Amino acid sequence: MAEHTVITPLPGTFYRKASPDSDNFVEVGAQVTADTVIGLIEVMKQFSELTAGAAGRVSAFLVEDGDPIEPGQVIATLDHE
Repeated sequence: MAEHTVITPLPGTFYRKASPDSDNFVEVGAQVTADTVIGLIEVMKQFSELTAGAAGRVSAFLVEDGDPIEPGQVIATLDHE
C-alpha cells in the first residue's frame, strides 16, 4: 500500500472544520477522493480549501486545528493502493 502526503501550498492557519461549531471535514480513517476537502487555510481572512489530492484513506493529520502552517508542510497522510 502506498502513502500520499497532503502538502500545503500556502502559509497561514489550518482549520479542520468550516466553523467552531461544525464537524471536521474528515476524520482519520475516512475514505476520500482527490477532490475531498480536508481543511481550510486562512491567510489574512481569506479562506482556501485544501483537498486530499489523491484517493485513499486518511491515515493521520500532522497538524492540529488552528495550527500555523508554512508552504510545503505536510498536513496529512493518506494510504492508497
